[in-house]
Amino acid sequence: MAVSVRDVAAAAGVSVGTVSNVLNQPDKVAAMTVERVQAVIAELGFVRNDAARQLRAGRSRSIGLVVPDAGNPFFADVARGAEARADEDALAVLLGNSDESPSREDNYLDLFREQRVNGVLITPASDDIDKLLRVQAAGTPVVLVDHEAPGAVFCSVSVDDDEGGFLAAQHLLRIGRRRLAFVGGPESIAQVMNRLRGAQRAVDEVPDATLEVLRMPALTVLHGRAAGEEIAARREVDRPDAIFAANDLLAVGLLQALTMFHSLRVPDDIALVGYDDIDFATATVVPLTSVRQPAQLIGRTAVELLLRSISDPDGEYERRVRFRPELIVRQSTAG
Repeated sequence: MAVSVRDVAAAAGVSVGTVSNVLNQPDKVAAMTVERVQAVIAELGFVRNDAARQLRAGRSRSIGLVVPDAGNPFFADVARGAEARADEDALAVLLGNSDESPSREDNYLDLFREQRVNGVLITPASDDIDKLLRVQAAGTPVVLVDHEAPGAVFCSVSVDDDEGGFLAAQHLLRIGRRRLAFVGGPESIAQVMNRLRGAQRAVDEVPDATLEVLRMPALTVLHGRAAGEEIAARREVDRPDAIFAANDLLAVGLLQALTMFHSLRVPDDIALVGYDDIDFATATVVPLTSVRQPAQLIGRTAVELLLRSISDPDGEYERRVRFRPELIVRQSTAG
């Protein structure tokens, strides 16, 4: 049978109100009493009923975070940064993986509202923001993560992906490559399209350069391998001499297919650039050149914006934070 606050109070010889103060406002209770009540709590194994407390307070001590792919190390680092900042304010982060499914995203948003979270951080699965508008209108602040907010509707933390794509393609062109390929994902992913747009902008500046686009169903290692197999099967004259992958997972799959399953050399035959600069980028068979995003800083900043929007909703502060990407050159383009 669960131990109640009344059980603790009786065993400690204090009132129920005193136990409540020890749990919630210990500075209002004498130090010796706090020690006695805490000792009884430990002895009886009392666990507070946070659900009931949340109903009374109107909010929980938690933040909801929805990402499109929890298996992607980039989003794992975003979550780590969010957790670190939330912990500084004694808040917990509840993580939901939408798997790029709008319906799963909706389910998590409903669940987080039921849990009375303080706010929601989300990388949207689509450009349809009606659901997010309803969440915010109902009193739950929303911050977009790795996604630029349309207009001034939401706070957002993003990276200039157009610039990142430009940096990647420009680097490949500067090392003398002219037949570039972009391996990306569905057009519904705004970040992918922005990176492609930036790469195309760089290619357009070089008259004899071309950019081929290969669209994959998802941004995974397996789909990167599939793209690599397709490229390796071509005649040498028909292959690109450089590839820009929309993220590092695709790039890792491409690298495996080209160098481990076939006899192509990276970067001699095909130079390769990824995006995100996940930790594994330095540990691949050929260390990967990548466009770095400050993943943990993105997560921390998103929580900062959320807390500001809660404490000072009408205050003067930057509601749309945009970081600049950085090109990290390694052996996959600098052999």
